[in-house]
Amino acid sequence: MAGPVDSYAVMGNPIAHSKSPVIHTLFADQTNQNLRYTAMLVEINGFREAVEAFFENGDLGLSVTVPFKEEAWQLAVKKTSRAEKAGAVNTLWQDENGHINGDNTDGLGLVADLKNNNGIEIKNARVLVLGAGGAVRGILEPLLSEQPSEIVIANRTLSKAENLVELFPGSPLSASSFGEMEGYFDLIINGTSASLQGDLPPIPAHVITPSTCCYDMMYGAEETVFNRWCREQGAGKTIDGLGMLVEQAADQFAIWRGVRPATNLMLDLLRADLS
Repeated sequence: MAGPVDSYAVMGNPIAHSKSPVIHTLFADQTNQNLRYTAMLVEINGFREAVEAFFENGDLGLSVTVPFKEEAWQLAVKKTSRAEKAGAVNTLWQDENGHINGDNTDGLGLVADLKNNNGIEIKNARVLVLGAGGAVRGILEPLLSEQPSEIVIANRTLSKAENLVELFPGSPLSASSFGEMEGYFDLIINGTSASLQGDLPPIPAHVITPSTCCYDMMYGAEETVFNRWCREQGAGKTIDGLGMLVEQAADQFAIWRGVRPATNLMLDLLRADLS
């Protein structure tokens, strides 16, 4: 006889588009875990109340998506080092003392997708990161832990990029405005939301060579505007953010359940579903 079903969810607004319920349900099937995972639409001003009610109900873990990641960071009594630095939390759970714990698996997911799924070497690479918002802040510590030779954060407002650099004193981070960067890069990561609007960050074409890998944290059924532009400039490889989505979910699942599911089949399934 099956035991009680453990309950998990993703909270966001909007949430109907979320692939997390599909991903985590398939992860549960793959690892023989008895759990249910649902999507919850939360009112913009109702996040704290929703989280407290969720855990009071005996439910076990939450994924957090836009626009609640910063609020989740504030709610978490205990945070991992990478979550502390990220200023945002996408994973919540309660420990045995009833304290809400928070982590941020976005950067882990990005690194896993680059290295494991695409064979991209980050160590000693010259990396350009576009944007200085929450999405970029969340990936910096995991990226730095891979020991790139340099990471340049480029942003329309230079002071925002400089603020991120100051979070990591002594690291190979530097700030630049979009038009100022010099030389070419081994890896370029688009962490701006420009792709959602069909726009491009205004970066010079000289940053791309045939040995450059370009990564857009956004994804869709069609090639993103950023990746198409990079390909047209001669980039050797372009990757969208679907793999990052799957890998960060696998890290969440591992935090909650103590087992990290395999992700390659999931990626193939989601990619086929998009097309």
